[in-house]
Amino acid sequence: MNYVDSRDSMGMDKVISNFATEDSAREQFHAQRRRHWDKVARTGELGALSANYRTWLRKTYGYLVPPGMRVCEVGCGAGDLLAALKPSFGLGVDFSSAQLDRARASHPELAWAECDAHDLGAVADLGPFDVIILSDLVNELWDVQRVLHEVGRLCAPHTRVIINFYSHLWEWPLRLAQRLGLASRRLEQNWLTPSDLTGMLDLADLEPLRLTDGFFWPLRTPLLEPLCNRFLAHLWPFKALTLSHVLTCRPRACGQQPLKVSVIIPARNEAGNIAAAIARTPQMGAGTELVFVEGNSTDNTWETIQRLVASHPELECRAYQQPGKGKGDAVRLGFAKATGDVLMILDADLTVPPEVLPVFYEAIRSGKAEFANGVRLVYPQDKKAMRFCNLLANKFFSLAFTWLLGVSIKDTLCGTKVLSRESYARIAANRHYFGEFDPFGDYDLIFGAAKLNLKIMDIPVRYRERTYGDTNISRWRDGWLLLRMVAFAARRIKFL
Repeated sequence: MNYVDSRDSMGMDKVISNFATEDSAREQFHAQRRRHWDKVARTGELGALSANYRTWLRKTYGYLVPPGMRVCEVGCGAGDLLAALKPSFGLGVDFSSAQLDRARASHPELAWAECDAHDLGAVADLGPFDVIILSDLVNELWDVQRVLHEVGRLCAPHTRVIINFYSHLWEWPLRLAQRLGLASRRLEQNWLTPSDLTGMLDLADLEPLRLTDGFFWPLRTPLLEPLCNRFLAHLWPFKALTLSHVLTCRPRACGQQPLKVSVIIPARNEAGNIAAAIARTPQMGAGTELVFVEGNSTDNTWETIQRLVASHPELECRAYQQPGKGKGDAVRLGFAKATGDVLMILDADLTVPPEVLPVFYEAIRSGKAEFANGVRLVYPQDKKAMRFCNLLANKFFSLAFTWLLGVSIKDTLCGTKVLSRESYARIAANRHYFGEFDPFGDYDLIFGAAKLNLKIMDIPVRYRERTYGDTNISRWRDGWLLLRMVAFAARRIKFL
């Protein structure tokens, strides 16, 4: 005979009761918020400060999301932010039917779905998306962790998830602004910190890429508002007092099958290095091709390349002469002619040893990096590899560009840079934002990768002394160009 302890039965009843209580609390939470946002949609209640903040949001996302992307905004409200991004396909998801009615009336060219962020199964078939936006949503949610897992259902490996949320330092100022009618009324918030959210993203297999802060001055005041929000908001100590955090992340990387590699070798007056470049470049992945691009040499570099390529029929080697000038022009021609899945740049002076390239390849193949940047400033260098003044300048520019771009870039002018064909295609498609500004070619790639929020990884390399020829870099002329690059990055990336 089986005996059932009445205490066990009572314990199970209590567990069931607790579940019922939790379900009831969750439903009440969602119902209260639906009613609140339905009312906001009907009344059009925003407040003077909210309107100014939304203008800043549209400008911020306009920089982060290029036009023509597939974009999904979860918690889209009336859809004005999504529409401002000019997506090729835009999907707005919200649980407020009144908000969606406004969105459909204002932006009929976009798609809208009434759906709770805690269960995105109804729209999963419409993915994946290039960009998923959660704008001022996470502080409103019952279960942030569950929503982040649901967002993963809409992602591809290249997807970027962008989340903006209020800083907890603004909790009481916002309460006061809401009481005065200057900001739209909000229900009780979560007030997450960036570290809170980073841990949740980790559990959802989402990897943070970049955290930025912005919007320091909410009042619409001539001169003072642009000064505060364009400049002071990026400087200490004002940066710590900004209203909004903007966190960009991506799905956690997973390994891929072996990939074909194209090594682009720009060469100008490098005749004595061509044979070593062919002999020392290792075979990688599913095969390696060498693409030489000669430009405006005054020695016999072009004849040497032609002769050595012809003498190695067992290797996949090709050679081209660039129509324009500058390394940037040569690299773009090489990338256009390459057939590999992974695109590498190897300077023909071989001051960065070709033997290190498999490390770059593995970083891209594994997905741990989307843009691998060589760094010459970590390991000790050969005595004559880099002049002392050049070393100091490189260190200065590494600090400057790290701050301007918001990601670690320890050496912007190392010639060895590696990325996938897909990533380069995205950079090239959005090149119009910066224009043809870079004779080096390095900044065209670095700035493009930073704007698209690619995962940038610095990889230390040994920097060797030249064994043939002279450097093609002019210390003072190119140093002046670098200062112009700093000003350019400040204007087009940092101080928007």
